[in-house]
Amino acid sequence: MSDTTLTRREALASALAAGAFYLLPDVARATTPVEGPAEAFSFELLKEKARLLSRQDFKPARIAEAETLDKLDYDRHNQIRFKPDRSLWKGQAGRSPVQFFFPGRYFKESIKVYSVEGGMAREVLFSKGLFDIPEDNPAKSLKDSVGFAGFRVQDETSGLDWMAFLGASYWRTSGYSGQFGLSVRGLALDTAVATGPEEFPRFTRFWLEPQKNGGLVAYALLESPRATGAYRISSSRDKGVIQDIDATLFLRGDVERLGIAPLTSMFWYGKQNRNLAPDWRPEVHDSDGLEIHDSEGRRTWRPLNNPPRTMANAFMADNLRGFGLMQRERSFQEYLDDGVFYEKRASAWIEPKGNWGNGAVSLVEIPTDDEIHDNIVAFWTPGPRAAAGSRYDLAYRLHWAESCPVTPDTACFTATRIGAGGVPGQPRPAGVAKMVCDFDPHGFDGLGRGDAVLHVSTSQGLVDNTSVYPVAGEDYWRAIFDIDFSALPEDNDDPIDIAAYVEVRGKAMTETLLLQLFPSQLRRIVGTRA
Repeated sequence: MSDTTLTRREALASALAAGAFYLLPDVARATTPVEGPAEAFSFELLKEKARLLSRQDFKPARIAEAETLDKLDYDRHNQIRFKPDRSLWKGQAGRSPVQFFFPGRYFKESIKVYSVEGGMAREVLFSKGLFDIPEDNPAKSLKDSVGFAGFRVQDETSGLDWMAFLGASYWRTSGYSGQFGLSVRGLALDTAVATGPEEFPRFTRFWLEPQKNGGLVAYALLESPRATGAYRISSSRDKGVIQDIDATLFLRGDVERLGIAPLTSMFWYGKQNRNLAPDWRPEVHDSDGLEIHDSEGRRTWRPLNNPPRTMANAFMADNLRGFGLMQRERSFQEYLDDGVFYEKRASAWIEPKGNWGNGAVSLVEIPTDDEIHDNIVAFWTPGPRAAAGSRYDLAYRLHWAESCPVTPDTACFTATRIGAGGVPGQPRPAGVAKMVCDFDPHGFDGLGRGDAVLHVSTSQGLVDNTSVYPVAGEDYWRAIFDIDFSALPEDNDDPIDIAAYVEVRGKAMTETLLLQLFPSQLRRIVGTRA
């Protein structure tokens, strides 16, 4: 969200590093990071540690050599490279090597990392000798007391990264295509609330345990002024990355908006708001919509916005079946960017295990004028008040995939466009926008014009000129309607909330499409027409 979110904690002691290094044979010195003495470890011990910490006052991390770290801006930090031959588990068959990130201006607070074997953990000790650092880089003057900023996990054969943890409780994977995109977090506290700034809990310690076929279990301790937590993140790869996550959370203080299983992404512009960006590419986004499945099997699709102001929306979904930030448009022609390949960005789908009870999926959208800012957040918010002393035991599966892993039982919307309303060939009415919503043909075999009915409801304005039909010569359908907002005062920019679905013989045949439009943006779109 901002530079201040990218933090780490707890510096490492250089004396320990020096002592442990002396005990290793020469071969081990050249091929592995130095590890500290063994100590017993289990997830149950980690949960107990988080519980005990929750009863103590929060202690902010001490940042070692902060002034020097501040000199490591993006370019200078990028000059520092981890030495590949010092990777954890390098050359060990069936294991994914792990490399570590150097601290810098945006990653000043360090983490501790432990490797786990047979229920025993050994700390991986920080040393500048693990990195190649240019002679004129300010990092050369740092002592061996700063600590790692994070770590990345690599494919054993290709050496390419497939997972990385860096900053607060953020992590990312390469998904199904090898292309990094959106991020996830361990926990979100008071995102976009009016009463105060957002709090960013941090993973302060990690315990890494190798699994078969290059899999990895990452245990993590989460800490912040109002929360502690113990996480078990088990990662495997098969047509994408699948992660089984178990988390136990303890609240030190009251939280107005508790965000469980947060997803963080970027949406600058798409078909519906192409006019917002002075850019040559047709679309720029890591995700294009929020998908929600409720306990009754109802499916909702909410295209993402780049709103005129920060917006927070909640979608009630008791006993949630799943939600995710999805990238549905998969053609290179939709983006035309052969540098970052937005069409290959993974979707992230949260599948709860067990009954999460009453609550809602929250969506936060923040205005942005560039693709460098993550401006989209989605998470589960429990219905009961998140009060100090509360404990949450949660489990869910996180799919980094091309599309939703749940087989669709209705047609899905794939694109939304906005233009001037009215009827072609006739004078266009002022203050009327046309919504053009395409959807796939699932369940529409053998149907044609006149067989389906479009239902549209709106919180403001009037709906007119509705129609739904198969697009000639193509394998998808189109739903069209006008929204007349001409009666709204010029100073009224309250959002226009729209719900639409297509019905055949009394049965809903599409998911429910939710749109949130802003009169100010609609006026700009309609006003661009000569």
